[in-house]
Parts: sequence; structure tokens; C-alpha cells
Amino acid sequence: MTIYTLDLNFQNVPQTIASYLIMAPDGPLLVETGPGSTLDHLIAQLAHHNVQPTDIKHVLVTHIHFDHAGAAGWWAQQGAQIYVHGFGAPHLINPDRLISSATRIYGNMMDVLWGKILPAPEEKVTIVEDGDVIAVGGVQFTVIETPGHARHHHVYRLGDIAFTGDAAGIQLPGFPLVDVPAPPPEFNLEVWQKTIDRLLAENFSAIYPTHFGKIDDATAQLTELKTLMQEATAWIKAKMDAGLTRDEMVVHFNEWNRNRAHRAGLSEDAIRQYETANPWYMSVDGIMRYWRKKA
Repeated sequence: MTIYTLDLNFQNVPQTIASYLIMAPDGPLLVETGPGSTLDHLIAQLAHHNVQPTDIKHVLVTHIHFDHAGAAGWWAQQGAQIYVHGFGAPHLINPDRLISSATRIYGNMMDVLWGKILPAPEEKVTIVEDGDVIAVGGVQFTVIETPGHARHHHVYRLGDIAFTGDAAGIQLPGFPLVDVPAPPPEFNLEVWQKTIDRLLAENFSAIYPTHFGKIDDATAQLTELKTLMQEATAWIKAKMDAGLTRDEMVVHFNEWNRNRAHRAGLSEDAIRQYETANPWYMSVDGIMRYWRKKA
């Protein structure tokens, strides 16, 4: 079995969103589809490994955010079986509500960012739950429920490694900077902290976050994410208590993250990669919503 990291070149920025091609004993499998806007890149990457779209019979998505599963409907329409959390499945089958709410956020950038979001035939969507074993392609994935980033999030364990979506945070290749993606509406600090503890207890030899690529020291990644999450949420809370507006907070949070990046030695190009993979204003919105719900 071989795992290939496929760079989807999101918004023409390298190494921001990955799909994972698993060359399993009984055929190729895909973890994460990326958005519809990167589908051509994904197909080209598969062709590089002599895999055609019709060769992909099984696709696992960690959750239904567009950067992870935006193209899932297209793959289902090609005949692939899609494995997804029960909370996310209805939105793959009928994405209208998801598209409508996202359009309110992204406006005329919706198509540029995410491309076409197609409905998945109901019979091509398989709901999986915590502890389920997905036996496909001659390998077995174990489903781990991992809410916090989103309530419809799963991690997929394969042997002693795992595909972590956003549950283990973000770290781009070659850069010593962990980042926390905390978008609205479902970011929850306490729930995600418990998820991190659960993932730490799994003792993975390596993890594969969607942003981006293999990380060998899973413990260090998860531990740093847990600390950063506490710092970021406390920072936002302090600014809210000080009376800053949302737009003021976005400016200051960008500065806070850029300072972290500069201390870690990142160039402006590297910072752009991080901002493309995880726009910081989204975390302002997600963390503010979290605190308001707790009030």
C-alpha cells in the first residue's frame, strides 16, 4: 500500500489543500475531494499515477466543508461510494442549503473559490459513525468521531496512521507553524480539546491533515494545536471584552498571526500560503460566535 499526497493547487497557491490517493491492494481509494474548483487539478494528479476517475470506487471525506468535500457530488455521480458523517450526508445529497448559506458569505467569489457543487445520488452516500470499520480496497479504516472544528467531523485511522482533515489543525510543509482553523458556525473550544486528547491517546505514528501533507510527529502537532487554540480563543475574548468591533478584530488577529509567522521565520509567500489554506478572518468569526453562544 502506498499513500500519495495530491496537491490541488487551490487558487494557484501550492500546498494548501490536499487529497490523498491510497494505492490499496484491491484498487485506488481517495481521501478528501477538495472543492469543485480544483477538480481538474485532482484529475491531472491522479493521471500522473495512472489512475482514471472511473478507477476510484470509494471516497472518504472527513467533513463536508467545501475545501474537503466540495467535489464529492461529482465523484458520486461518476460512481464512487462516498463515506461521510451522518450530519453531513444530507447536505451532500442535497447541497442547496449549504450553497445558499455559503453564497451569503462569499458572494460573487463563490464560484471562483469553490466551483460547481453537485448533488450526490442518495444511494452513493454511506453514513459512517464512531467506531465503524470501513473495509474497502483490501484495507480497513476505523472511524473516529472528532467534533470541535465541526460537529460532522471524522478522522479515519488506517493502521497506525490517520487522515485528520482539520481535527489536528494545519501545518504546511517545511514551515514550523501550526495554525488553528476555527470557522463558524460550529467551532467549540471544549469539545475540540477533548477531541485532541482522544487523538493523542491513539499514538499515531503519523497523521495526514488536509492542510497539508504527512506529519511524522503527531504528538507535537496535536499538543501545539491545543495550546494555540487556548491562546487564540482567549485573545479574541479579551478583544471582545475591550469593545473592539469584528472588523477591528480581524485586522488585529491578522497582525497577531503574522507576528507568529514572522517569529517562526516564514516569508511573505509562506504567509500567503497559510492565509489561503486558512483565512484568519474566518477564525475571528468562528471564535466570536463561540463566545457569544456561551454568554
